[in-house]
Amino acid sequence: MAGEGRPPGEFVEVDGVVLHVVRDGRGDGPAVVVTSGLGGAWCDWDLVAPELGRDCQVVRFDRPGLGFSAPDPAPQTLDGEAARIAALVARLGVHGPYVLVAHSFSAFHAEAFARLFPEQVAGLVLVDPSVEASPRVRPAPELRVKAARTAGAAFRVTGLSRPLGPALRWLAVLALSRRGRDVADPRWARKAYGSGRFLAAAFAENTMYRDQAAELVALRKRRALPDVPLRVLAGAGGRETLAVRARWLRAQRTLADLAPRGRCDVLDDAAHLLMMDRPDAVVAAVREVLAEAKTD
Repeated sequence: MAGEGRPPGEFVEVDGVVLHVVRDGRGDGPAVVVTSGLGGAWCDWDLVAPELGRDCQVVRFDRPGLGFSAPDPAPQTLDGEAARIAALVARLGVHGPYVLVAHSFSAFHAEAFARLFPEQVAGLVLVDPSVEASPRVRPAPELRVKAARTAGAAFRVTGLSRPLGPALRWLAVLALSRRGRDVADPRWARKAYGSGRFLAAAFAENTMYRDQAAELVALRKRRALPDVPLRVLAGAGGRETLAVRARWLRAQRTLADLAPRGRCDVLDDAAHLLMMDRPDAVVAAVREVLAEAKTD
């Protein structure tokens, strides 16, 4: 149980960075590792993880600077984020192979993990994952990250981060979810998103987004996906135009086709924050992948 001033979960040092981790479920069951989209946090999955915890062990974690994790001074890279997942589960003593569940931007990291550590992967569930057709690495990543973090620090110094961070989360939930209501405990959401860490980390992730998409395109040419079940859950109930939605769904289906056992399920009653709109669909997809992996 979390104390009055202590968020749920535990704090684990991984490669010199203290990460916030929340574990649900049985420690002796199969392991599911869950990671959030750009600027997201462990609490995005509050309707999913406890239900999955009935069957297995669920590990949720915040990337550096997000949620309650400490910042990482190094620029974010695709290989680095895949290695961070591997180091975290090793540090926790959680044994694989794992099912990785990833939303939006973090689908880059889950796919990279599967390609770089194939023996540790039992399956993938990608929740309305980010897809970029022809991304390019942009110049001066260190300078861009430094500028992003400086901007975030300015909001912290002026005190504006305290109201702005939670407001940005509220606006994101309103815009990207049909539910229109946050699933997170407001105490922890205010503390996590009102900290000076959040804006700096979110700005830094945003500036490296296309770089990591390009790194993934290059990785796909070098390393194959393991032959494991893959489910892509695509939200088709957002506020985008029909043309934008059609392009998005084509991209989601193309992503699912990268794996021999890939499948794309389209949900017309869910938007981008699909784990908030249809937590039951996420739980069902993970259970299906776990069952299929068990028969391999």
